Amino acid sequence: MAGLIPNDFIDSLLDRTDILEVIGNRIDLKKKGKDYWACCPFHNENSPSFSVNPGKQFYYCFGCGASGTAVKFLQEYDNLSFVESIEELARIAGVEVPREEVSEKARQQQQQRKTLHDLMNSCADYFAHQLYQHPYAQGVQDYILGRGLTEDTVHTFQIGFAPPGWDNLIQHFRSENTNRALLKVGMLTQNDNGRIYDRFRNRLMFPIRDIKGRVIAFGGRVMSADEKPKYLNSPETPIFHKGHELYGLYEARKALKDFDNIIIVEGYMDVVALAQHGVRNAVATLGTATSETHVQRLFKQTSEIVFCFDGDEAGRRAAIRALTNTMSSLKDGLQARFLFLPDGEDPDTLVQKEGHDGFMRRVKQAQSLPDFLYQHLQTQADISRLDGKARLASLAQGWINKVPEGFMKQLLLNQLSNLVGLSIEQIEQQFKPEPPSVPAEPMPETVIPTAPPPFDDAQGEFYSVPVIEKRELSVRIGFVHRALAWLIRFPHLADYVTPETLGRLKASGDHQLLQRVIELLQQAPRKDLYFAFDYLCQHGLRETLSPIAASDYLWLEAANDDHKDEKDFARQELEKILRALTQKAPDDEYNALKQRVMALDPSLTDAEKQRYRELLKQKKQ
Repeated sequence: MAGLIPNDFIDSLLDRTDILEVIGNRIDLKKKGKDYWACCPFHNENSPSFSVNPGKQFYYCFGCGASGTAVKFLQEYDNLSFVESIEELARIAGVEVPREEVSEKARQQQQQRKTLHDLMNSCADYFAHQLYQHPYAQGVQDYILGRGLTEDTVHTFQIGFAPPGWDNLIQHFRSENTNRALLKVGMLTQNDNGRIYDRFRNRLMFPIRDIKGRVIAFGGRVMSADEKPKYLNSPETPIFHKGHELYGLYEARKALKDFDNIIIVEGYMDVVALAQHGVRNAVATLGTATSETHVQRLFKQTSEIVFCFDGDEAGRRAAIRALTNTMSSLKDGLQARFLFLPDGEDPDTLVQKEGHDGFMRRVKQAQSLPDFLYQHLQTQADISRLDGKARLASLAQGWINKVPEGFMKQLLLNQLSNLVGLSIEQIEQQFKPEPPSVPAEPMPETVIPTAPPPFDDAQGEFYSVPVIEKRELSVRIGFVHRALAWLIRFPHLADYVTPETLGRLKASGDHQLLQRVIELLQQAPRKDLYFAFDYLCQHGLRETLSPIAASDYLWLEAANDDHKDEKDFARQELEKILRALTQKAPDDEYNALKQRVMALDPSLTDAEKQRYRELLKQKKQ
């Protein structure tokens, strides 16, 4: 096919290519230290001087000087052209090679991406400047110093300050063209009435950089415990895809030439605080669970990943999700471990208490992946009983089958064999693998933002608001309120909710409200947004639903920027929420009944006592 291969595709392809796999399929590599070695295929030698560095995804021969990436190796070893080498890597990755004509439009798109990167760098400079020059700067600086950060650390991560106010960036750049670009990169947002204003307001700002050091997004953190949400992240944009990026990876690579391991933590401040105490090998995901893409990217930098989570139930669930997304990347020579912190601690607070040495001692003692896997599986199968061993054999195979063939997979099978007392052959022949059960990723709780300031239609700009008073925000967005938000915006979604699903919702509190809204919308004569909402108001729900209906749906916009069919995406999101609510309902009911039973509540009916016994029996199974 005629046309050039887009540079973005080549960069993406190299990111997902494992140079060890490419070269290891052609010559025999042996691990020595952190690198892999062989006799050079490009000149005659008797002892290995050809080195492959998986962290840098680069090869180098100390004998003849041959060096390069996976593309260069294919060109030299397989005698392929550059294009043929790209096509071969694409074949290995299982993707098609796109082509684009060298047109004026293509050049403009490349220039646009460069312009967006430049604009984000300018935003980072602006926020960094405000940290020292804004009238509120002293209070923000005091907050930073109170968190134990030095000026060097602030400069390293280019931490800044987004001042209070709705149009700081608009006033700073003063350009309609720039406003459009700021909308595209998520620095401005637009409500349903067309009002445009700053997304980040009165927050500590953390620039998110790609592997090349370009600013592609921001994370904004509140400076008061009563403000919500704690973190606000840039939405998906043409230059930012949060499922691929890791906060702090660029800074870590800049600080360290090689990694013994990389520690994955949950927050920006955790990364920064650890760096402040000399732990420079920490990164954070961007408001999402650790994905397979994250794991693959990190295993290109290091042979060991350490997942660091809170020690509570939420931290354990997050660890299981990380475990799931790691199994398929466990090639020989790679390993993952799990570090659970004491109750009430996070990496930021713990490293301040214990210092670099104390924290690193914990990292060295982190639980191995096999140990964590079997510890988790034994919470679902009691191996002191024969039927429990049989269940473990089925459960474990579902996880182990995700691991590539090799030494690690054999070790996991051997450990299973020892636990159940059967040979590997017997296990594989007699027990059917059961797919892993993975906890759903929790939806972040956020808060409906206050409305933008008055809009002067004559002037076409916001009135000046020198001081923004903090308001009490009363509507918190959890599972139920997110479901209501989707239903208000797309009333037709109610028609897809089955009576069975409605019946599994709790008959109290927010669940009862959600059930009523769905039933009313199913009866509504018109599914148009405004008519349907008016129908809900006619049934006495105006006061309850108005705060949600009047919000800017910022959390929905952030989730939906990259989806062409918004209605279909909304339906999928609502189904996820309802599935989570109906799965959670029995636990909520059990906990409520348990509290009443333990308190010897005299109002408990015989039916409620029987229901408690049924739920208790289910939990013990």
